[in-house]
Order: sequence, then structure tokens, then C-alpha cells
Amino acid sequence: MRGERFLMAGHPGDGPTPRVLRLFIADGTPGGRRAQISRNRLAAALDEHKCRIEVIDVLTSPETAESAGVLATPTLSDDSATPPRRIIGDFNNVDQIIAFFGCPRKEKHR
Repeated sequence: MRGERFLMAGHPGDGPTPRVLRLFIADGTPGGRRAQISRNRLAAALDEHKCRIEVIDVLTSPETAESAGVLATPTLSDDSATPPRRIIGDFNNVDQIIAFFGCPRKEKHR
């Protein structure tokens, strides 16, 4: 169904499958290192049970980047959205990234 973001896993009690954002980087480059730092900050703010980030190194998996239509790095992509949503380049502002992709934040425990 359009609008549903999570699919139930195949086994009862497994809970919803987290949405996956894919970060395409050229590992070992200055831009790749900055993107990894931003990814770590973003991942720390996300509810990992509902949204996670998969890192794809375009230098070791060029076919994955090509099939996804990625032309520049770093690119953060949500291919589960219709149409797919992408941010290319700098994504240091965690609040803007979360709002853009509509990902749930971690709950703050009191």
C-alpha cells in the first residue's frame, strides 16, 4: 500500500522491517570520510528499529551504484519512497535530513 513505510517480516513477532537509507560513498576519500562522520551522527539520532543506514562504497561496488543511478558521491538515498528521494553532497544538518526523509527519531528516555 502506498503510504505504508514498513513491511511486516516473514515471522510472527519479528516486528516491522526497518526502512533502509543507502549512503553511497567513495571510501578513503576526504568526502567519503566526512560522509561517514555525518552518517554516524545521523544514525545516532534515528530510531534504528524503524530506519537504518546502509553504506555502499562505489569503489568496491560500482555495479550497485550504477543500478541505483548514482552519479555523484556522497549520495544519501531512500529508494522505498515514490519517487525515490536523494540528497547529494553535504548532509551535516541532521534535523533537515530527518525531516526530508521523514525518518523517526530515537525516543528520549526520561
